[in-house]
Amino acid sequence: MDNKIIKTKIKVKDNLINVMRIKNTDYISLTDLARYKNPLEPGEVIIKWMSNKSSFDFYSLWEELFNDNFKVAESRYFKNDSATQSFTMSPSRWINLTNAIGFISKRGKYDGGTFAHPDIALEFASWIDPAFKLYLIKEFERLKYNENYQNEVEWSVRRMLTKTNYKIHTDSIKENIVPKLTDKQKQNIYADEADVINVALFGQTAKEWRDSNPSLKGNIRDYTDVLHLVILSNLEVLNANMIEDNIKQSERLIKLNSVAKKELEVLISDKNIIGINNLNNKNNNLISNK
Repeated sequence: MDNKIIKTKIKVKDNLINVMRIKNTDYISLTDLARYKNPLEPGEVIIKWMSNKSSFDFYSLWEELFNDNFKVAESRYFKNDSATQSFTMSPSRWINLTNAIGFISKRGKYDGGTFAHPDIALEFASWIDPAFKLYLIKEFERLKYNENYQNEVEWSVRRMLTKTNYKIHTDSIKENIVPKLTDKQKQNIYADEADVINVALFGQTAKEWRDSNPSLKGNIRDYTDVLHLVILSNLEVLNANMIEDNIKQSERLIKLNSVAKKELEVLISDKNIIGINNLNNKNNNLISNK
């Protein structure tokens, strides 16, 4: 998924806890959790926990298990020190020295602080207060079933559908057409190939759509429904395959248009597509009313 950050809050024992989703992964604010123990100095609570040997063993092992780019050697260098009383570890230091992904240090007056993967956040909450951890689990699970939050996620998925096969599509163009063209022509051919699909599916080029909708931001693909985005994704793969077979653009346009019509007839009554589209429409209403 793209780098869009989806933000929300949960309430745990009268404490507002920030949660953000980055690339399909949720991160819970350790800073907000720490305020339950020390409202004035939450950063000190986090450092104290990270400097604890059992805590260090947990979050360093988590990185070894789930982070392919984790610097294990640097982590093990700290391991011996973690047993001493003078050992101190902070989120920023841990991230910078080991390439850790379980923690995120975020600057900002209102939504900054330290965030952590739920596995780590729950361990931290347990250290603060086992009962507090149970409340956190309950509210975090409730969030997973919250319609507004999931609609935000669906919106991101919808955006991602337009990019699902983009790399396959452009790589085929690069390998089969671009080598014969100048740099300027290479840029133009990408636009042309995108418009082959736009015309096959929407009956107009991107420029024609923009000229007809001067007040709208974005492009034609941002304003279509999920059904057409699914078909668009399929057409990109088909177009890439035909490019590899050296089929002329005019012939591909006719084939793509025929396939688009057939897929529209088949998928328009598909229950899964209808369900996703309904979620998407609800979310569009939520966004427009904000």
